[in-house]
Formats: sequence, C-alpha cells, structure tokens
Amino acid sequence: MHSSFKPPHQVKIGDAAAFAGTTPRAIRHYHEIGLLPEPERGGDDRRRYGHEDMIRLLWIRKMADAGIALDDIRDAFTTGTDSEDGIAGTLERLEETLAEQEAELRRQRTAVRRMRTEGSRMGLLSDFVTDRLKNLPEGSLRQADLDTLLVTERIFGPLGAAVQATRFIALATHPALREDSDRIDDAEEALDDSVPVDDPRVAQLAVERHIFESALQAVIEESGLDEDDDALFDAWDALHPEPTDNDEADISSGRRETGSMSAFEAIGKMPYDTSPAQWRCMDLAIELSAQDSPSS
Repeated sequence: MHSSFKPPHQVKIGDAAAFAGTTPRAIRHYHEIGLLPEPERGGDDRRRYGHEDMIRLLWIRKMADAGIALDDIRDAFTTGTDSEDGIAGTLERLEETLAEQEAELRRQRTAVRRMRTEGSRMGLLSDFVTDRLKNLPEGSLRQADLDTLLVTERIFGPLGAAVQATRFIALATHPALREDSDRIDDAEEALDDSVPVDDPRVAQLAVERHIFESALQAVIEESGLDEDDDALFDAWDALHPEPTDNDEADISSGRRETGSMSAFEAIGKMPYDTSPAQWRCMDLAIELSAQDSPSS
C-alpha cells in the first residue's frame, strides 16, 4: 500500500464494530464473557483495538454467524484446537439442530459442513475461497494465510480473496519459495520502530522483496495459476449477473461485502502495526516493480 494512505495502528470500538459487522455492545459482551481480551485504553480512556484484536474479532463473527455458541467459541480459542477437538462436539450438536430446522438454517448447515471437511477456519471462509484452496496438501496452509484471506474477504469480497489465494497456493506448493518468503517476512518484521527509515537494511530488503515477488509471479505464470485466476473472474461473472445502474454505482465506489462501507473506508478501519521503516521498505519495493513494468 502506498505511503499516501496508511491504515491506523489502532481503532476505536465503533470502527472495530463497523469493520467486523457487529456492534459496540456485542464487543463489550465478548469482553465480559472472556471471549475477546479487553485491549489497552488510550489517553481518553477509550479502548483501542489493534491488528490481532481485529483478526480474533473477525473469526468470532464468522463462527457466530455459522451458529457456534459463544461459550464454545471461547473454549475453542482457549484450547487452541478449534479445527478439531475445540468445537467437535459443538459441530455434532449443531448438525442435529440444523436437521430439525432445515429451511431456516440452511446457510449454517453449509458452513458447518465446510468446517468439518476443510478444517474450522478455512471452512468459515466463503465457498468461492474454500473451493480455491481445497486441493492443497494437508497442513500446507498456515493460520496467518487464513487470517490474511479473512481480512481480504471482508474488504474486497470473496472474489478478491480467491484471487489472493493464488499467492498462498504457490507458496504452499513450492517449499523453496515458502522458505524465501519466511526469511523476508522475518527480516521485515525486524524493521520495528527503533529502525530509522534511512537505515541501509531498509533499501536492501526492498530489493530482496522485489526479487522475491518477481520470482513468485514467474512461478504463478509457469504453473498456470494465473489462468486459474482468469477462470475465477469468469465463474464470478456467471454467478453474478450484470449489475443495475445502482449496483454499478456501488461497484465503482469500491463497495463490497462491508455493509455500507466502501473498500477504501473498510481499509481505514483495519489496524496494522507497521513501523515507518516497514512502510518505507514497501514503498521502495513498489517503486522497483514500477521500474520493471513494461509501461515504464
């Protein structure tokens, strides 16, 4: 993301609720029952929510929307085994309920089946994204990958997340690329607030990021994953007829599945703990990519 716009480090409860598709009252209830740890407060004594808080809140909303009881969601987070043991009993009880209320809870049944087949977190993503990932080797997709797809789906919708999944498919199926990705990610993580923006490591790492992204894109093209992306757009268009004039206005303004928010507005409500040195590194890498583009 270019330096002309940077997401906040933290957001207030109202913005957190708007982004997650819930209410401040619901978030306060999550705090009260121990489902969502209460974050630090700012100088005005108001809660401030960071990146990890928002990731957890989004997963809570996904699980709750799928019909999982809040107590069971809390237990799943506590045990750290939400993909298997943490909610296994809940899934069985929920499926019995769904069998009795077929028409009213059809969407919940679909989500639960995906959760059981694909694993809890991946099964909570949309069908469009889950189908894109379902043929990956077991254990090759990381929780951080799913967290990223969750946020992308919230901002840009299922199509945006499904296209982004191409990156994680390439990494999951090419161990050498994954190793390089981990190394660069760790180096970027080390560019914390103590590192000045003119530190030589920043420019060097930008070069390494640019080289890696170019290699990743080459693998995507050589493996035909970019053609799969084209098929995704065709499949999406087939599932979603031509928009009306009003719908076109929403699309042109960046609106997706974020309620009344545009994608740009949604980005501004998702906090990231990114240092000035990390932003500078990203900007330099983008500049290098622009220099290599055919148009330049």
